[in-house]
Amino acid sequence: MDGDSRIPAAEQAYQIIRSRIISGDLPSGGRLKERTLATELGLSRTPVREAINRLIHEGFVERGEGYSTRVADFPEDELDQIFEIRRRLECYAAGRAATLINDSQIARLDALTTRMEALTPPQSAEDYEEISIINAEFHRIIAEAAASPRLVAILQMAVDVGIVARTYHSYSEGDLIRSTRHHRELVDAFQAGAADWAESVMSSHVLAAAKSAARRAGKPGDTHGT
Repeated sequence: MDGDSRIPAAEQAYQIIRSRIISGDLPSGGRLKERTLATELGLSRTPVREAINRLIHEGFVERGEGYSTRVADFPEDELDQIFEIRRRLECYAAGRAATLINDSQIARLDALTTRMEALTPPQSAEDYEEISIINAEFHRIIAEAAASPRLVAILQMAVDVGIVARTYHSYSEGDLIRSTRHHRELVDAFQAGAADWAESVMSSHVLAAAKSAARRAGKPGDTHGT
């Protein structure tokens, strides 16, 4: 592996394994063997083990029997539950944020959305990665603007980082354009201080993400009726 020697080995392993999971090179349900991955990456098993543990925490990987690990797979019903829980929590957060958000937070959301608009549609894997990072920051700011530490803690437990990241990489050009428009409309709703408007847009936003996740998982039919 021709990695950057300035990046710690565990971080290199994490970035590469995560990228391979998102791209589908390491498919859902596939076993992850430390020894094999270490050989492929030109690293020792210790940083690979650290990377896998981090990916378990983020929801990309799950433990099997004994010490085995595999790329996380989500049954249709579990996907439905994850996105419905996320939709209800994020709608509540958006409604609270609309009445409590400050000018600095709105300005940051506006800047993030402008950058996302410039990257849409993405032209490279790096563009997809940046969009994913922007999306995470956008939603984090909304949660913080809701001014409820309890809600933030629940959201952190409920929102599966692995599903969110993989969902973004499965978006079609039309999906990404719609997602970016949702972000822009959320900014408009926050500027207007309109809680109902913010909740409505957030609901559509998460339902669209659920549809994309179901499509990536190869599930037939519509998720949540969208």
